[in-house]
Amino acid sequence: MRKILVFLTVLLSTSIFFCQGFQVNFQGQKQQGMGCAGTALYQDGASIFFNPGSVAFSNENSINLAVTPIFANVLYTDSSTMESYRTNNPIGTPFSAYGLFQLKDYAKLKFGIAAYTPFGSTVVWEDNWIGRFALTRLKLQAIFIQPTISYRIADVIGIGGGLILALGTVELEKDIPVQDSSGVFAHAKLTGKARAVGFNFGVHYDLTKKVTVAVAYRSQINMRLNEGEAEFTVPSSLDANFPDQQFTGSLPLPSVTTLGLAYKPSKKVSCVLDINYVGWKVYDTLAFDYETNTSSLADTKSPRNYHNIFAFRGGLAYEFNKFLTVRAGGGFGFTPVPTSSVTPETPDANRAYVTGGMSVHLNDQFCFDASIYYTQLQRTATNGETNLSGTFETKAIAPGFAFVYKF
Repeated sequence: MRKILVFLTVLLSTSIFFCQGFQVNFQGQKQQGMGCAGTALYQDGASIFFNPGSVAFSNENSINLAVTPIFANVLYTDSSTMESYRTNNPIGTPFSAYGLFQLKDYAKLKFGIAAYTPFGSTVVWEDNWIGRFALTRLKLQAIFIQPTISYRIADVIGIGGGLILALGTVELEKDIPVQDSSGVFAHAKLTGKARAVGFNFGVHYDLTKKVTVAVAYRSQINMRLNEGEAEFTVPSSLDANFPDQQFTGSLPLPSVTTLGLAYKPSKKVSCVLDINYVGWKVYDTLAFDYETNTSSLADTKSPRNYHNIFAFRGGLAYEFNKFLTVRAGGGFGFTPVPTSSVTPETPDANRAYVTGGMSVHLNDQFCFDASIYYTQLQRTATNGETNLSGTFETKAIAPGFAFVYKF
């Protein structure tokens, strides 16, 4: 019974979908093509996410709709048995939508609205894999909604900010190390909704006609899971120990401070560099409170002990002519996740990646953007709570597409 209680502690410690130890920047196709960087360079409505201060340098009304399908799978090799297991994940579909508006041409005051999905995917491990007691299936959906105001206080300086309303849902399933008379393992399913409020703020400053510096800040967001539903399928003899019930929990999403640089050596070439400082140290403990405690089901506190990290992103764009622009870039980020906290829902590691992209301007009003992202990770770890010990190898490729309409 004590082992079951430890299992359920870990079950809930990974049950909220925002616990991935990395920052997701699939919020702009032009920026994705340039290594997912663009804090100091206004290109389109995605600056609402990257730096609201840059929005002040737009001179358009526009609508930007994008999607980035993610094809990602994980291979796990157990250290003890040397057997391998794979995920069978469906295609992830994070999207973004941006609207920019101004009252008149060359107005100093700009307005924006954005909806984007910085977290969201489905992870499905193959049947009877060795880590079934850590995770069998995880479905995540999250939408951030951000109204934004930006103002050009001088010819070379813009400031902006916006509130962020974060909405999300989660479905998580795992087996429980208890079998019924026919040898079928017990099962747990957790579902819930979370919401919170944060803000985004940025400053854009043209040092010269060729060099721009920018600073952007996204606040810590404290997600709150209220009235989550825990359902347990266990042998009838354990029904009283694991009653179906509600639970609550909270999880802080880290703040992100970004220093951005942009350099335009010519009219045709643009170079960008973003340096992120991500405050993951706030995620040191995850606590959950059951509506009803039993001898086997107590309130839990699960240590995470994440640490703050830096990530570096950069890229360049070359404008062949007024119809075609091509882009390339890449980046590197340190993992905030200690070895003892690595979990199988999306194993994290120090990561390097490469990107590419292009824009085709169909006319003065319509533009088609495309990007491609590729990364490959490997992490050998032993989880301190589940004792799952082995090597995770992750490969992911994400082609992105966007349509931009200016009016």
